[in-house]
Amino acid sequence: MSGLRKYLIIGSILLVGYLLAQYFSPKPTDWKQTYLAKDKIPFGTYILHQQLTDIFPGAKVKTVQTAIYNTLQAKPAGPSNYLLIAGTVKVDELDYSEMVKYMQAGNNILIAADQLQGILLDTLKLKVRANYSFRSKRKFPINFVNPLVKKEYDYYFEKGISSQYFSAIDTARATVLGRVQNEQANFVRYRFGKGALYLMPNPQLLTNYSLLKEDGIDYAGKILSYLPKTDQLIWDEYFTKRDQNNTSVLRVFFEYEQLRWAYYIALFSLVAFVLFEIKRRQRIIPIIERPKNTSVEFVEVVGKVYYQQRNNRDIAEKKITYLLAYIRNKYRLKTTELDQEFAAALINMAGASEAVIEELLQEINYLKAGHAVKDAQLIRLNKLIEQFYKQDQ
Repeated sequence: MSGLRKYLIIGSILLVGYLLAQYFSPKPTDWKQTYLAKDKIPFGTYILHQQLTDIFPGAKVKTVQTAIYNTLQAKPAGPSNYLLIAGTVKVDELDYSEMVKYMQAGNNILIAADQLQGILLDTLKLKVRANYSFRSKRKFPINFVNPLVKKEYDYYFEKGISSQYFSAIDTARATVLGRVQNEQANFVRYRFGKGALYLMPNPQLLTNYSLLKEDGIDYAGKILSYLPKTDQLIWDEYFTKRDQNNTSVLRVFFEYEQLRWAYYIALFSLVAFVLFEIKRRQRIIPIIERPKNTSVEFVEVVGKVYYQQRNNRDIAEKKITYLLAYIRNKYRLKTTELDQEFAAALINMAGASEAVIEELLQEINYLKAGHAVKDAQLIRLNKLIEQFYKQDQ
């Protein structure tokens, strides 16, 4: 058995063993505070949502996931109750104005939230605090104020789920319905016309964790008993469902801890592999110089060759050939006969002066006659040609 095959077999066995151990191992309790009606975890609200029809017989429960303003704009006809349980509730001016209209029409709103944000705190003069000593092993008592619903012996809850309380309220408008340790208010009511707004800073008291106990069922039932019986009940999940509407491709990985760590490990391994391979295998990239323009050097070399050969006639004939090609392409004139007719047509069409054209054609005809081309004649021809090009632009 080769060394590589041996390691692959051992690695596969260990991987399968790990997966089986993870599959059959007991799942840890999820203590995430979702407050969702579908969640059966301790801080979900599955039990309460299922019991709503028993608490409000005949009521139709409508679950919404839109902002408060939009929900109340499309509220059902007739009297209704509005129930909102969340970790954080932020109410803006539009939401609040619509809530006031809704309550003044004879409807009621119950909000249970750890954190109240927005206009509610300033308008209702509220402050929410938590006594962190509540989180000690000692259970802390809470109860109602109204003797009709007040329990003879206080309610006790674990894990600090009753630690939140209102440290400041508008005593001129608010009615205290419940207290923590007979001191701080943890359940208040604000009247608005024919309806009312009920606030409590302990949403955990309405979750599965609390309702699995007898005290929790009794306490939640008395909380909801303050809402009058109606045919319609609005269950708002806007503030709890927003995080659940994530459509990211990676949301499944980040939703479960095992998959999240697997994703991090795979990502780290990939980065480490790339860095290691770059260090081991990347070849040195050669420095490539920018291409040089050698046109000028080429012309100089060709010029030196012609100069050394002293072949003036060849140079003159090439310059004449290029000139005549220029005239043919630009003015569509025949250059086989450079006679008076050609000269007259070129003078009419070209931008060069008549004197330059006539002198240039005379010089060309002279050289075509076969006379020897001396240096002075070649220089004169070159000057006339350059002058023609310059004037013809």
